[in-house]
Amino acid sequence: MSDPIVVTVLDRALAAGTPLLLGTLGEIVAERSGILNLGVEGMMSVGAVTGFMTAVATGSPWLGLAAAVAAGAAVSLVHAFASITLRANQVVSGLALAMLGVGLAGLLGKPYIGVAATAKMTAVRVPWLADLPWVGRILFVKDPFFYLALAIGVLLWFLLAHTRWGVRVRSVGENPAAAEVQGVDVAGVRYLCTAIGGGLAGMAGAHLSLAYSNSWSEGLTGGRGWIVIALTIFALWNPLRAFLGAFLFGGVFVLQYVLQPLGIPPNLLGALPYAATLLVLVLGGLRGDLRHLASPEALGESFARGEK
Repeated sequence: MSDPIVVTVLDRALAAGTPLLLGTLGEIVAERSGILNLGVEGMMSVGAVTGFMTAVATGSPWLGLAAAVAAGAAVSLVHAFASITLRANQVVSGLALAMLGVGLAGLLGKPYIGVAATAKMTAVRVPWLADLPWVGRILFVKDPFFYLALAIGVLLWFLLAHTRWGVRVRSVGENPAAAEVQGVDVAGVRYLCTAIGGGLAGMAGAHLSLAYSNSWSEGLTGGRGWIVIALTIFALWNPLRAFLGAFLFGGVFVLQYVLQPLGIPPNLLGALPYAATLLVLVLGGLRGDLRHLASPEALGESFARGEK
């Protein structure tokens, strides 16, 4: 007997929300340190194509995942160098990174369009729990990316909220001059956080090519990187709130296909995730200034050593 439609929708919503969660967690870490990185779409694209290329070449999806994380982190360092060392405008640098990443992924991935996935992440069945009615299908039969995303989210929440490292990251994002006086290497913390954000964005891209679609095609990320930017605000820069936002938007993606039989124009359905993104930004703006939304005080601002 087939599963109820609600179970199917929730199951697919969690799968569709996994790359959004990974990308949002990475952006939260970067922005907590004061670095605004709008290049998530580019980093996800590079991660997706690198992961797929590596998995095809080696036959191992895990090596593909590792390569995607490394590629995302490496690309993010371009933004880190521009915004931290050169003190360039972070918005301009991030937008340039997005275009660079998408273009580079398209170039590298051309030979792989239409190539069958020889290695992919298969779903993991959690013993006993997977056999539970409904809940088992929704939560306990998932690809490894899903469980990794959950673990990473909880770990980042703990690190940012309850460790000395988290205090340093948050202090650098709030008041880098004061943090430097306390002996914190502001540039080092920001470089590390930007690389972590890039690595998680690359991992999000790998999920799309190695688990969600099991293929590579140009435009595979489908604008998810821009949705991640909005979800970071929606989550109030809190990793735990990112769970809600990511899986909610995952449901919006799935809703496109659920509503198709109703005769709604496909173009309108395809715009649903982006309409929801605009709605989140508008509602966030109506709530007051960014400080009220718990935005890091020094977000997007450059800092030079010895500056007050």
